Amino acid sequence: MRAARNGLLEQATGRVVELGAGTGLNVPYYPPAARELILVEPEAAMRMRLERRVRRSDRQAAIVDASAERLPFADRSVDTVVSTLVLCTVEHPDRALAEIARVLRPGGQLLFIEHVRAESPALAWWQDRLLGPWRRFACGCRCNRATVELMRACGFDVKASRASWRAMPPIVRPLMSGRAQMRGLVDG
Repeated sequence: MRAARNGLLEQATGRVVELGAGTGLNVPYYPPAARELILVEPEAAMRMRLERRVRRSDRQAAIVDASAERLPFADRSVDTVVSTLVLCTVEHPDRALAEIARVLRPGGQLLFIEHVRAESPALAWWQDRLLGPWRRFACGCRCNRATVELMRACGFDVKASRASWRAMPPIVRPLMSGRAQMRGLVDG
């Protein structure tokens, strides 16, 4: 995942908002082009760990208590939104995607690495079958979501590639990583 995080986050520019920043695993990978970094985390325990990680890093970042479904930012005020393994856990991913679309500036981007529904019918069946126990174990993760398809249905143009998280159980190995922009939202 380190290489995947690094490859993804090197594309972050301008005012960057990371959704569900958790304990801050992405913090070391943000490039200087990410001139303003805002880390959004709704869970108090995670925010405490996030604050410690930011203090120990060379990176300046604001930490905000908010959910992906209700972002406290003005319309069209963000250049890059980052979501790594977050859209699988939010209760209403369509609302989160609507919020992302609202806060992105024209030409803005959503950078993501997300669990997705397996292409293999057998593995997809196991994802469905084990969804309840996995959600309880993994803090709400729904590893069987068709996240990229949902992004497209919510008006995003998506460029993504398949990946696999080999160190994890098979039901959460299928990943998609990429970049999305709102259709029709161009610079200018």
